[in-house]
Amino acid sequence: MTAQHLIAPETVPRILLVEDDDEIAAMVIEMLTENGFEAAAVGSAANMDAILKKQSFDLVVLDGMLPGEDGFSICRRLRASSTIPIVMLTALGDEINRIVGIELGADDYITKPFHPRELMARIKGLLRRASYGAISPPQQTAMQFAGWQIDPILRQLVNPEGVHVSMTTAEFDILLAFCQNPGRVMTREQLLRLTHAGAAGPVERSIDVHISRVRQKIEFNVREPTLIKTVRLGGYVFTPKVEAY
Repeated sequence: MTAQHLIAPETVPRILLVEDDDEIAAMVIEMLTENGFEAAAVGSAANMDAILKKQSFDLVVLDGMLPGEDGFSICRRLRASSTIPIVMLTALGDEINRIVGIELGADDYITKPFHPRELMARIKGLLRRASYGAISPPQQTAMQFAGWQIDPILRQLVNPEGVHVSMTTAEFDILLAFCQNPGRVMTREQLLRLTHAGAAGPVERSIDVHISRVRQKIEFNVREPTLIKTVRLGGYVFTPKVEAY
């Protein structure tokens, strides 16, 4: 089971940048520290593995084109053991590469060249959604559907057998948006807006990838989903009855 990554709101977020371009790395680290974050940069997968054995981080900014093991492989490996938010930062800007990055577990994807303020907005948005307090104010209540339980404050999902199910930040946000809007047809644009806190998010089709991953975790038969149904030319609808508990 992957480790659930949560950020206590009173802590200073720590960002790890994996980038082999020294100029870009210096610019990003300077921007992060000026915005009050603690940040470190490494230039390869091996160096990333070494620093992660010694220190913990709250978000990873990951370049796609690295010497040796590339960013896509690193993303897959990180996601297999952690739900830490991951932002892919790469010159590979076509839609196929974006979708591949999302499929491998990235929460967001930014192409080079990029505006520093855009990267900062994406990072802050992901950290807000990964924290206890910012995305889940106390008035939000836990909910249940089809035997499942979802807690927006603790950001936990429990299956009908009582087992905690690990989800990435984006996956949890999408499921939470569905639970808060049961029976309502949700377009991809609406889901992007609800789950990216107003920041410019990834391409709309990346929502399809995230929803596919959510279905794999909550549907009995992903080939014939009954909880999250696709509405032709409309989007998606969450079908079960949702109740507070």
